[in-house]
Amino acid sequence: MNARRILVVLSVVILVILAVIWLIRLFSERQLDDLSPEIPCSPRLVEKSDVLYVIPRFNGWSLSKDFCNKTLALNKTIAMHGITHEYGEFLVPRNSSYIEQGIEIFLGCLNLTARNFKPGQLVITSENKKIIRRYMNLDLKLNQILHKVYHCDDSGIFPNWLIDIF
Repeated sequence: MNARRILVVLSVVILVILAVIWLIRLFSERQLDDLSPEIPCSPRLVEKSDVLYVIPRFNGWSLSKDFCNKTLALNKTIAMHGITHEYGEFLVPRNSSYIEQGIEIFLGCLNLTARNFKPGQLVITSENKKIIRRYMNLDLKLNQILHKVYHCDDSGIFPNWLIDIF
């Protein structure tokens, strides 16, 4: 096979992979990261999202009962997005009691235990992964590839308008 033919085959394979990912994203649940009473969020983004990744304690403030009641009334899947969502929160060693703080906030305010967890900025050490997986499923980069994931403050790698397109 000559170099040109290899390049054509490789290009076709890449296009097929991108088309498959696009189709998966088209029909998968839409997710919203960074939901917190302390972060302004467009009601339009909340409405079109199926899964809401809520930060249990942001800027020193835990979830309020009013916020939890409004969030529950949306009848969406609610997942946990970090505990405090500080940059590099899970790049330092964490123990079970740290994770349990977030779980307790969810249970006390939302009356539910999150089944899924996503660390802020998707960064986490292998040791912290093991701890999180004792309590819930861990969503990382593959989740971002296979779902349309919006950010309340439009701070993701790609802007929300682009996520809508692809």
